[in-house]
Amino acid sequence: MTRGLAADVRPDPWIRRFHPAPAGPAPVLVLLPHAGGNASFYFPYSQALAAYAEVLTVQYPGRQDRLGEPAADTVDALVEGVRGALRPWGDRPLVLFGHSMGAVLAFELARRLEADREAGEGPAGGGPVEGGLRGLILSGRCSPLIHREEDSHHARGDEALLARVGALAGTDPRLLADEGFRELILPALRGDYRAVETYRYESGPALRVPVSVLTGESDPRVSPSEAMAWRDLTDGAFTFRGFPGGHFYLTDQQEAVVRAVAEDLVSFGAAVPKVSLSGGGPMATVSGAGPVATVSDADPTATVSGSDPTAAVSARRVPGGGPVPPAPR
Repeated sequence: MTRGLAADVRPDPWIRRFHPAPAGPAPVLVLLPHAGGNASFYFPYSQALAAYAEVLTVQYPGRQDRLGEPAADTVDALVEGVRGALRPWGDRPLVLFGHSMGAVLAFELARRLEADREAGEGPAGGGPVEGGLRGLILSGRCSPLIHREEDSHHARGDEALLARVGALAGTDPRLLADEGFRELILPALRGDYRAVETYRYESGPALRVPVSVLTGESDPRVSPSEAMAWRDLTDGAFTFRGFPGGHFYLTDQQEAVVRAVAEDLVSFGAAVPKVSLSGGGPMATVSGAGPVATVSDADPTATVSGSDPTAAVSARRVPGGGPVPPAPR
């Protein structure tokens, strides 16, 4: 795959690249949107992280330039679409980031990539310069091990579904009140909600790659304990961070989240050469940010690296301030 081309490269309808990739070897960071979301939601993140990775954002069918296509309404269909679209990058270090529904898709995609590796059908891990899955960053979603009866919003009327979206404070209320906008988004929104609300986790081998979980401290849909339960689904290292804000904390906390993602790229061994974080350790605290809760397979009882376990809640909080890690030169 040729790197360093103009922005917005479209080798596949599922993939958008808004910014050129870094020169030289670079990991691939794949951003998967929330239910009702689109690739453009991640444009600011693509811009901020383009120095650290080749950033690909996923565009689900049924929205924006794919408006003429029927929306996919199962997790399996969405995962298979993304999986096929990523094949051209199969020889590169790969990190998946998903928010809300995107976290479910990232998790299931990671499971399939690791199964492909086991079956000899494609890379899912390896050395620092080999291709394959390096890690998973999951945002704004409880572990699928937590059984929660979904409210079946996808089966309700338009007003109820839109009210649900409005309650999560991720969409401008003026847009939700606009009839033309509502007509455009409702088919894809209903398909996405059907996909995530009918999803059921099927047990299988634990992931081998490290998993990093991010949440908003005031998210009404994800408690800290529900987010921490993701650690039972990987044999790799586990990291948890909490940020000020609700379900869409990553809109207001972009700088802090960019810092966290850059930190994860380093800890996953998937960073652009010369990217480093102050402090030096594999999960070093970035200057200006608080400590990070870390759980590893070496000590599964550990709650917070270098801290008293009783301080777990405060240690998981990442302040909004602090510099972004230096970009490679």
